[in-house]
Amino acid sequence: MGTGFVRGLLGRGHNVVVWNRTPAKVRPLIEEGAQAATEVTEAVNGVERVFMSLSDDAAVDATLAAALPALQPNVPIIDLTTTAPLPTRARGDRLAAAGRPFLHAPVFAGPENARKAEGMMLCSGPAELHASLQKELSSMTGALIYMGPDYARAAAFKLFGNSMFFAIVAGLADVFVMAKAAGIDPADAVTFLSRLNPARQLEFRGGKMARGDFAATFELSMARKDVRLALETAAASGGPLAILPAIASRMDALIEAGRGTDDLGVLAAEAR
Repeated sequence: MGTGFVRGLLGRGHNVVVWNRTPAKVRPLIEEGAQAATEVTEAVNGVERVFMSLSDDAAVDATLAAALPALQPNVPIIDLTTTAPLPTRARGDRLAAAGRPFLHAPVFAGPENARKAEGMMLCSGPAELHASLQKELSSMTGALIYMGPDYARAAAFKLFGNSMFFAIVAGLADVFVMAKAAGIDPADAVTFLSRLNPARQLEFRGGKMARGDFAATFELSMARKDVRLALETAAASGGPLAILPAIASRMDALIEAGRGTDDLGVLAAEAR
């Protein structure tokens, strides 16, 4: 993704200095006009803005520790990395205490989206800093959403989004196992699900769950019956399942606890 952003910045006429923990990864960018730095201290020396796109919290902390001694105190640091909320909050607070302008700005985008300034960027950090960078950040993404001054919020919402993606992909994988058992083309299943539009659950059941409203429109015990049928169907194919067994286990625990007549949304009861 970082490579995509660099290509986008170069395409919009910016001068970009690149550094990577794996030097070979920057060679194509040098051929496209980026300047290469052999050390992170060289990469941040004399720049107007610093963007980080790394793998995890440990990589961000290690890179910052190496870069900060060479970075002018007033240079904004924008971290595009997907990181955990609590370490991100602690990191932002440490940098703020040291007088370092910092935004956490994780993105929903692949490399090509990043190059084309598509996708969605979430930002957390000081409102004044976000406002001063809004024009530049907006040019890098299809949608720029300010999440507030708490550094943890953008990190949390990025994980919310990714977790929903994972659940959908896992659900599709299990649907394909059932389709195989029933002799149905997976493409036909996808066409049907697109028409069904399961995302409507976000508006209807998701709102009820967030309010702690578990009045039944689809009783948990009946939903568990349908999960049983799905598991039995999938078993005929012999394929591995990604998510349905865990759903069944969670439903069983709630039914045993006396919640079988509540709505399916009671799966969120302990989270509420």
